[in-house]
Amino acid sequence: MVKSLAQTPANPDPRSQQGEQRPASPRRDKKSNAATGASAAGVRAIGSQAVAFYFRAPVKAFFRTRVEVGAILYTSYLQILGTLHHPSSQSLKRIYPPPPVHSTFLAGFSAGAIQAVIAAPLDALSVRFKTSEVLSGRYNTMWQYGRSKLHEIGPRGVFAGFGLSFVKDSFGYAAFFATFEYVKAQAYYAFVAKYYGDLRGHLVSPLLTPKLDGAGPVDMIKSHYAIEPTFLMLGGITASICQQIVQHPVNLIQSVHYKSLAYLDKQAKIDQPRSAMLQNYYSAYKKTYEQCLVHVRRAGSWRSWLYRGFLVNTIKQVPSTSAGLVIFELVRRRYGSDSAAVRIEKDGYDILLT
Repeated sequence: MVKSLAQTPANPDPRSQQGEQRPASPRRDKKSNAATGASAAGVRAIGSQAVAFYFRAPVKAFFRTRVEVGAILYTSYLQILGTLHHPSSQSLKRIYPPPPVHSTFLAGFSAGAIQAVIAAPLDALSVRFKTSEVLSGRYNTMWQYGRSKLHEIGPRGVFAGFGLSFVKDSFGYAAFFATFEYVKAQAYYAFVAKYYGDLRGHLVSPLLTPKLDGAGPVDMIKSHYAIEPTFLMLGGITASICQQIVQHPVNLIQSVHYKSLAYLDKQAKIDQPRSAMLQNYYSAYKKTYEQCLVHVRRAGSWRSWLYRGFLVNTIKQVPSTSAGLVIFELVRRRYGSDSAAVRIEKDGYDILLT
């Protein structure tokens, strides 16, 4: 049975046993958070585009690269998590105790909400993108097309349908980060304790390494190097699937709602009171619900319609998302301090997690 899970120095200093205080771990700075976020966002964006080309995605898939938006997402998550969970704000390679699920869920929710606001202009362009307009010769660059289109639809058009985007990104990334952090930390620690705790007799002996300290010999087991990377990859895959469970149905509802954007864009250009525009938005959502009911009747149930094509879409998303999370974790540890290690203390021996 596991007695405790404690964070201790990898190479204990005899001076520490005489009451000398160890210096506090340095706080993780914003630059390291930004570097971690940019690296993870870049890998995820490149991976998603490679999969998009493989599945013959249209030209407007380029709008979804959004490396800078992804960097904001990951950086915001790290900053918010450090505020909610103090150990996560320290520059350590391994965070212990790991952040609880409610902290990672809230940090992911907040980071997703921030991304929804930042990504609104790009989403507006992606939805209204027409290849014929770009190829007409009116625009020399995609940037020129984007500026012209945003000026045409105005601020109201940019945030048309923002409610659905907010729900999709906030709850989607809440599930995304909470699942990833739980699998790669809590589940990993529990597995190691259970696996090595069940070993007895001759199975344990080859794994033990004598360690001498001031109190005498202490047997120590170093966990297998392949276990943690396995949980890291498993966490990325599981997080991507959980994210799709939340976001896939909202994407289908959005595809129906976006059909009314042409009408909303025309209404937004008319000089009318704010209350009248809010009524137009309400009517658009009401019409979207009625159209969704038509699709549900054809499919037979809400679940059958909302999760139509879920498997194929998830297969597309898992590789890039998992790779992005792995890079996210590796770069986060790259900027961490290796002054401490986590061990699981057991009867007669310790399990060391380096």
